Order: sequence, then structure tokens, then C-alpha cells
Amino acid sequence: MISSVYIHIPFCHHICHYCDFTKFFYNEEMAANYLTALENEMNTAIKGSNNKVKTIFIGGGTPSALTVDQLDKLMKIIHGKFAVAQCEEFSMEANPGDLTKEKIDLIKSYGVNRISLGVQVFDNEMLRELGRAHQIKDVYETINDLKASGFSNISIDMIYALPKQTVSHFARTLQEALSFHLPHYSAYALQIEPKTIFYNRFRKGQLHRPEQEEEVEMYQVLREQMQSHGVRQYEISNFAKPGFESKHNLTYWNNAYYYGFGAGASGYLPGKRITNIKPLPAYIKQSNLDGKPVLRVEKIGLKEQIEEEMFLGMRKTKGVDIANFSTKFGISLTELYADQIDYLQQKNWVEVTDGFIRLTNEGMLFGNDVFVQFLLDTADLERVY
Repeated sequence: MISSVYIHIPFCHHICHYCDFTKFFYNEEMAANYLTALENEMNTAIKGSNNKVKTIFIGGGTPSALTVDQLDKLMKIIHGKFAVAQCEEFSMEANPGDLTKEKIDLIKSYGVNRISLGVQVFDNEMLRELGRAHQIKDVYETINDLKASGFSNISIDMIYALPKQTVSHFARTLQEALSFHLPHYSAYALQIEPKTIFYNRFRKGQLHRPEQEEEVEMYQVLREQMQSHGVRQYEISNFAKPGFESKHNLTYWNNAYYYGFGAGASGYLPGKRITNIKPLPAYIKQSNLDGKPVLRVEKIGLKEQIEEEMFLGMRKTKGVDIANFSTKFGISLTELYADQIDYLQQKNWVEVTDGFIRLTNEGMLFGNDVFVQFLLDTADLERVY
């Protein structure tokens, strides 16, 4: 069973300086044409209606940039294809200030039950430097409106290690975010990605980044503050009160299958990963032609499946279930990775306990160095099969 569906809405009213996702300035006519193309793609990939899925996630871009009428059309498309009433989690990303009360009531009526707000930082000047359109007051107004409309599963996304940001500054952002007493928070260290405004500034030496030691300290403050407020870490960058972990994101980290619809979206189906065309006119043209706006199909063999199982699963604080790994792949995890596990345990970066292999607290700081250890040679598989 394909457990989840990701739907990409690539439109934004403003382009953030750090963002490398597939996005385009909002245009009402283009957005209308896009929704038609999106419907064509979904109808081609999945036949019939009332299809059962565990989670649906509408991301972007900025889905809340759509007009009320366009959101209504999007929701009708989704309801025409999936059994939304049986869906465990129906999430939508939104920007503070974009979600009017009318939009909130609309998506609530269609069964959206989780909102992820792109707040990033509680500092108006820094928000401007990031290219964000909202201000702090918009966060308060949007959360109040969401709660008034009956939303309780609300998440705030934050970014740290921002230009000119100090540890104490990030601690203040955390304190303000936690004052909302929300059930879920995400926080990511800023990554300087190619083809972004920040990347161009960085190459010219015009972007001041905190030192690595400061970034590590920010991460430690993040974990400590979340724990002290009863918000449990369940993934490297994600924290939730019990029962409010993102079921959709766990689909990714559990290496389960999912559909990806929209410009630039990726899907993971048995034996293959499908990536869609990114340029908007090309996506719309191809989807309207045959409903298959595919850029490439990548074959995912056993080696790639095992590597992804480890890369993604080790992001979870729970780690990778050793018995489940053996059942899934017909191979012993501890035998396949015996040398790597021994090395990582000596570094105190991983531990094997209670039937799981997981990152230690110290290992959380060196995640990428840990993950690279789980890359396989063909000889590794031949040795144990």
C-alpha cells in the first residue's frame, strides 16, 4: 500500500533568500492552470476515487498563497481522489498572514487537521533579511485564528544559525515559540543552497554565518529547551508532545512508499523514485498532454533501499529496528554493518540497545559523519547473502 501523498503547490508571494525548493511568484491565471494540470497528473497516476491513504501533505512553495476559490478547487480535487475521512493526518503548510479566517474555515471544512506554519524566527528585522513577508504579529494572529476555528494540531517551523544570529538570540526565539504551548516544533540549521540569494551573497563574502561552535550550542539549547517544556525529540530536527509526531514525515523516515504530485515533486514507489519536471510551463504542458510530467525515473535496487533505510531511520531518536530490518531485507543488520557499528560505537556516536541501533546524544551532532558509514559496496552485500 502507498501510505502517503505529497502535493506540491509551488507559488509564493515572496521568494525567501534561503529557499531552494521549486517555487514561482504567484500568478492567478498560472495557478488556475496549474491546478488543472495537477488534477490531470493525479487522475493518470491513480485510478478511481475514494482511495485509502494514511497521510496527505500539501507543501510548497506556499499553499496558503492560493485564493479561497483556488483552495476550494484543490480540496475538491483531493476529495475526488482520496478517502479523506479515513485519512489519519491531513496537513498543509502555510505562512503567517496568508491564512485568512475564510481560508482557515474552508480547509477545516474539507478535513485538514494539521497546520505547519513557516515562522522561522521571532525577530522582524531578521525576517526581512530572510526575505519573509510576515511579521511577528502575524504569527500571533494566525495561531489565534487557527485555534478559534478548532485547530489544535499546529506546528511551528524555525531556522537557526542565521546570518548575524547569536546563541542568546536563538534562545529568545525558542522561548517565544514555546510560549504558544503547541504540540509540535521543527528547527533546522540554515543550509546555504545553490541558486539562492544567500548562496550568491555567501560566494561574495557578504553573508556572516555563526561559527560552527555557535551552531552546535544552538542545537544543544534547542534540545534542552524542548525537553524542559515536555516536547519530546523524535527526530534530529523535530519535537512533539506524545501523539503529535508528524505521521507524514514519519513515512519518509520509515522509508515507506508515497506518491509525489506537482512541479518538482518526488515520489517513492516500489523499486523506483519518480521526480517531476520543475519548470512550471513545461510541467503544465506535459501534464495536460498525457498526465505524466516526469523528469526522470530512478531505479531503487536492494543496495539503495538498505542505504536509505539506514540514512532515514537513523534520523529518528528511536533509530532503526534491527528485527524489522531483517524481516524487510532478509539480512542481518548487525552482520552487514558489523565493522561500521564497531567503529561508530568506539566514537560514541551510536548505540545498540533494546533491539534498535540509534544515534547517541553526541552522535546527533555528527549525523552526516554517521550516515556516510552506511554506504555499501556491492561486495558488502555479496558477503552476507
